[in-house]
Amino acid sequence: MKSNPFLSAVLPYIGLIVALVTLVTTFSLLSDSFLQRSTFVSIANQIPDLTFIAIGMTFVLIAKGIDLSVGSLMALGAAVLGSLLVKQNVALPLAILLAVLATTLCGLLSGAIAVGLRIPSFIVTLGMLEIGRGLTKILTESKSIFVGSKIEWFAEPVSQVGLSPAFLAALAAVILSQFVLSQTVYGKYLIAIGTNEEAVRMSGIRTWPYLVSVFAISGGLCALGGWSLTSRLATVDPNAAVGLELSAIAACVIGGTSLMGGRGTVIGTFLGVIIMQVLQRGLAQMGVDDANKQIITGIVIIVAVLVDAVRHRFGVERTT
Repeated sequence: MKSNPFLSAVLPYIGLIVALVTLVTTFSLLSDSFLQRSTFVSIANQIPDLTFIAIGMTFVLIAKGIDLSVGSLMALGAAVLGSLLVKQNVALPLAILLAVLATTLCGLLSGAIAVGLRIPSFIVTLGMLEIGRGLTKILTESKSIFVGSKIEWFAEPVSQVGLSPAFLAALAAVILSQFVLSQTVYGKYLIAIGTNEEAVRMSGIRTWPYLVSVFAISGGLCALGGWSLTSRLATVDPNAAVGLELSAIAACVIGGTSLMGGRGTVIGTFLGVIIMQVLQRGLAQMGVDDANKQIITGIVIIVAVLVDAVRHRFGVERTT
């Protein structure tokens, strides 16, 4: 009996889909203004920033690393982009390319140090977090840079569909990244390395290029997140994205990516981003204050981590 391809594709995400539907249903019952088209359009157009950096974080976590610098590199990418557009009058495509190059090099440096010197990645990227934030403040002179119409179009909803080019770009990045992770040799090796690096090395495969590359990928995606954020705010803020690395990690874990490495999907991470945004929007419409929203979000993250730990332990016990 042949399996249904659609069901096979959806089955790994059924838990996330049920959780998302449950959240939407709950908030729809508790708030009269939640179940409206404008709510979901607004959510869709606010998630590209986090989506871009969460994709990169997924690759890093699968390789059994962690990148704490993504918030600062996102701000750095925005600062490079805004400075080139406003101060140097550089064309937008070239400014985006240079911003991506700058943050990719930062990620590459973090990866090279962590892998080459065998230093825990959280220590190296914690240092890069400070470097990135410092460079951002130097480029912006610790002041906001108004970019305005040069970039606003990227975050403005297209009238026919109500979705912004930024959301469509983030969705394309999710699809492409999931393809790379699940359908290419690179992705399969990455998962194998995260599962058992020593076994992969013993089979004759050099693991260091893969381990370094995930930090470069994460860095490059930070600039795209910075582009999305800047277009939405129409301003480069040197203090933007502080702490966003925690939201990226949370989205990955909620989406099923393991903190122990070797397991995760970009689609799952994307659903994790949506769940977090729906939770935040629903709590806001219910009038929950920021302090309580943080507590509730923190509880959700802890539960997700506990589920991951139990699942990992069960998997280890089953294979021994």
